Amino acid sequence: MQLSIVESDMPLVRIALPAGKPPAFRQNISRGVHRALVETFGVPEDDLFQIVTEHVVGEGLVRPSSYLGIEYTDDLVLIQLTVSDTRSLEQKQRLFARIASNLTESPGLRPQDVFINLVEVRKENWSFGNGVAQYA
Repeated sequence: MQLSIVESDMPLVRIALPAGKPPAFRQNISRGVHRALVETFGVPEDDLFQIVTEHVVGEGLVRPSSYLGIEYTDDLVLIQLTVSDTRSLEQKQRLFARIASNLTESPGLRPQDVFINLVEVRKENWSFGNGVAQYA
């Protein structure tokens, strides 16, 4: 059976939030990150795979008060995106800026409190199910 695979690959998104935020906060973070991926990486709307976790600041979410001249608050959100290594530096820069802009707009984070890490993997390192490497 031949599968039709879209050229824009799926991202796997991990979002670590400070504990105790209302559901709307988590939903707005999730939507803002996904919207940025759709707009800058061309990810399809229904290509939504996210792991959202909450952590107590200082225990499960450990961070310095500042790094590289950036001051953090207890609202710091850590976002890790795993994607295939197919994007240009310009696309990555647009993605980072768009995520920060979206999350500043809603739920109202400071851009300094949006930490993003992009992990790139080879396309054959994905299995979307059935034990098959669909991009291989």
